[in-house]
Amino acid sequence: MDAFPKVGLSEMTRSIRFVFMALILMIPAMAAAGPAEEANAVVDRFSAAYTSNDPEAVVKLYSPDAILLGTVSPVISVGTEAIRKYFSMIKGSGNKNAIQERHTIVLGDNAVVVTGFYEFTRMQEGKPVPGPSRFTMLIVKNGGEWHIAHHHSSPHVPPKK
Repeated sequence: MDAFPKVGLSEMTRSIRFVFMALILMIPAMAAAGPAEEANAVVDRFSAAYTSNDPEAVVKLYSPDAILLGTVSPVISVGTEAIRKYFSMIKGSGNKNAIQERHTIVLGDNAVVVTGFYEFTRMQEGKPVPGPSRFTMLIVKNGGEWHIAHHHSSPHVPPKK
């Protein structure tokens, strides 16, 4: 007695087609990123745009009514023009940003909080000055696109010894 039942060629062909079609239908689901990946891509684009000293690219990552509590700002920047003014100083500055550690909390299909540590390197008198900082960003999906709705950044306090 065979361990496997004998299957006719047409039954096997149907089974193969079924498996093939199931795999094809699953590809979009496997390729689509979820909210956490999409939000973290926005954070990565922020870091890259800041590092390339492109204030307009940075500003485009924020929603029109976004709120920014900038690392070196004494005021709350609300909306596109205020955020543009805050980041205008990076144009041609040589400043850089590097994400060091982050944690992601998915609040839903359209809202994600990303928080962590990054380091700004700001050029002062031609010399790089490190600025360890911490951040929290609320990334929201509106109209099919992800944007920063709230961004709080402040200096990272060194651990007590």
